[in-house]
Amino acid sequence: MIRRRRMFAAVAVACSAVLVLGACGSGGSDTASAQDTAAVGDPVAGGSATILQAGEPRSLDPAALSNTWAHQPVLGNALYGELMITNNDTFDVEYRMATDFSTEDNGKTFTLTLRPDLKFSDGTPLDAAAVKFNWDRLKDPALASTTIRQAVQIESTEVVDPATLRVTMVEPNPQFAQAIVAGALNWIASPAALEQGQQAFDENPIGAGPFTLVSWTRQDAVELEKNESYWDAPKPYLDRLTIRTVADYNQRINAASTGAADLSMESSWTSLNRAEGAGLATQVTETGGGQFVAMNFRRAPFDDERARRAVSLAVDLDALNTVVYNGEGEVPHTLFPESSPYYSDIKLSETNAEEAQKLFDELAAEGKPVSFTYLSYPTTESRSLGEAIQAQLAAFDNVDMKVEVLDFPTLTARNGARDFDMVISSSITQDPDFPLSIAFDSTSTGNFTGVNDPELDAALERGRFGATVEERKEAYDVVQQRLADQVVGLWYVRATPSVAYSKDLQGVQLYTLGSPIPAEFWLSNN
Repeated sequence: MIRRRRMFAAVAVACSAVLVLGACGSGGSDTASAQDTAAVGDPVAGGSATILQAGEPRSLDPAALSNTWAHQPVLGNALYGELMITNNDTFDVEYRMATDFSTEDNGKTFTLTLRPDLKFSDGTPLDAAAVKFNWDRLKDPALASTTIRQAVQIESTEVVDPATLRVTMVEPNPQFAQAIVAGALNWIASPAALEQGQQAFDENPIGAGPFTLVSWTRQDAVELEKNESYWDAPKPYLDRLTIRTVADYNQRINAASTGAADLSMESSWTSLNRAEGAGLATQVTETGGGQFVAMNFRRAPFDDERARRAVSLAVDLDALNTVVYNGEGEVPHTLFPESSPYYSDIKLSETNAEEAQKLFDELAAEGKPVSFTYLSYPTTESRSLGEAIQAQLAAFDNVDMKVEVLDFPTLTARNGARDFDMVISSSITQDPDFPLSIAFDSTSTGNFTGVNDPELDAALERGRFGATVEERKEAYDVVQQRLADQVVGLWYVRATPSVAYSKDLQGVQLYTLGSPIPAEFWLSNN
């Protein structure tokens, strides 16, 4: 297996000179060299491309879409464009339909400035009032948007003039731009179209993105065509775009390698290795943190730190990687990869069977034998993970683990109600602030584990307001240590936001967690 990493020194030096918005980690890796890119020449207009995504949207409303590699980032960017993006080499914010998002009071208020005369595809203005409408509505729990985690951080919005929106935060957050690009706050739809209701909007979604809807056949394809009034002419270069949902990575890679698709959203080294073997190009967004099996602090047995620690000591994460990912996953032994300026050699966990058994015996002697249920999503990976943990724990006395497989809606509801003992969760970092604060701050609505640690909260706040990389690193060293000490879960795999694509498809660029920008796509064989 080949893993490509870019050198970090120049980026780290650049980041130390300014108040960074990003983790300044490597933006990722790719199999196409700069010389290869230069050799294909200037963009050519025309042609069509087929994109494969992993998750079917429940609606075309931006609130129902998720801007991560595992969901619908191409669709959201195609229909609505982007207010801003991150440069995934430096993680600095770069502007698209917005021209500025700045604060003069360390993140208590921001001023969002838009390009003048932006238009939705129906000719109506995309102005500050439209942004206000979209951002305000994302706070509504009835929308069931994952972006509510970002939106509720905004206290109020005020239209200053057609191109300017004043944003007041509930609590100061100088890193909030990173939260905008990571979700639906980055996608603005026509307020008038949204007010027509979901069915009408799904039939005719109005955005200001590079493409407009031709048709959407559920469980099949979203057909899009070029938006002739797109603000960044002559983009988009493609005439048409087809987006299909294919959940199985084998089917996605087969389609891409045989020419049935031009780009596939991917999430594992297994699929990327297959893609490279088939002659496809790949790009990977390097991340910190990862997916972890969360243990619920709110109820027995994991309200007792000894139970959490016993399970953590008993489970061999490298062995899990072998079973679940054929050894091709990356186990996050530390919170940040070595390429990150926030890296420290602070282990998130260790394996010690003897110490684990002592803790299991100690709890049993107190009348509290460790018994719990792992809730599994109905995917092969989720089930395999639960069964592999269960098999390892079966070697110990005084611990009993059950695996219960639920469908997505049921498990999502159980998770939202915090009605679980153990379940898959994640905290995937680029800039550390947003994902770590969402997942582990005691006041966060996204704190599924229920960890409530004042020292951790204080370190997260220091990391948010640090003026230099060095100040932020000192804070995140404490965060890493507290996460290890509290044993929030089993960190079993580093996320791999990535794409595999035909070498005829040019202009492939990723921002945030593996979100491609379809306005930049063009075909060299057109």
